[in-house]
Amino acid sequence: MTDLGAVARRFVADVWNAAREESAYELVAPECPGLGGAGPEATLAWHRDRRAAFPDLRYKVVDVVAAGDRVAVRWRAAGTQAGRFGPVPPTGQVVSYSGATFLRFDDRGRIVDVWSCNELFQLLQQLGVEMLPPAPGGISGTGA
Repeated sequence: MTDLGAVARRFVADVWNAAREESAYELVAPECPGLGGAGPEATLAWHRDRRAAFPDLRYKVVDVVAAGDRVAVRWRAAGTQAGRFGPVPPTGQVVSYSGATFLRFDDRGRIVDVWSCNELFQLLQQLGVEMLPPAPGGISGTGA
């Protein structure tokens, strides 16, 4: 039986931190959704995009919880924005943020689904992005 918690830790260590792209081909199933497609290449596209913005970005695993075919990984990340991050030009700012990633595995121990949530607003604030609420009346509704 595969230790899925260990596989999840390897995914973070190899693919997220060490950019060992060959590991993605071992760990990610062809049907796993990613950036603009599915499979290892789509998963790598997301990580390449993130590393282009934060070349020194590193993740630290805080907790791993495994049950059945699912693993939850709570993590912290830190890095320096040296490239464009969405619409935000390079700032040289060091950021630190947290998140959780939920993985589902197939019978062969490969990742078939990835879902993450993270403190994106905190990251954007650290980059100096001003987030304003919509102007009054700016959101249309059905009203009663």
